[in-house]
Amino acid sequence: MNISLEISMYPLTKNYESPIIKFIEQLNQHKDIKVTTNTMSTQIFGNYELVMNALTPEIRAAFMSEPTTIMVLKIINADLTPEKM
Repeated sequence: MNISLEISMYPLTKNYESPIIKFIEQLNQHKDIKVTTNTMSTQIFGNYELVMNALTPEIRAAFMSEPTTIMVLKIINADLTPEKM
């Protein structure tokens, strides 16, 4: 099953941009998922297991490096990749 996931990260720190950029860079290392970013959020597309397996360690790493961080996720069980719409 393919999914589309939207994630927004809010580090509660003055230097909030650096952790967000690092998180997105780490997600982009996973070649078996598609990662798209814009000014408001990051979208991830792919197989459910592959997306979740990529996302879990990256969220954990972000939480470990920035202890006070909010992650907001929306998931749909459909492939909403923009070029497919």
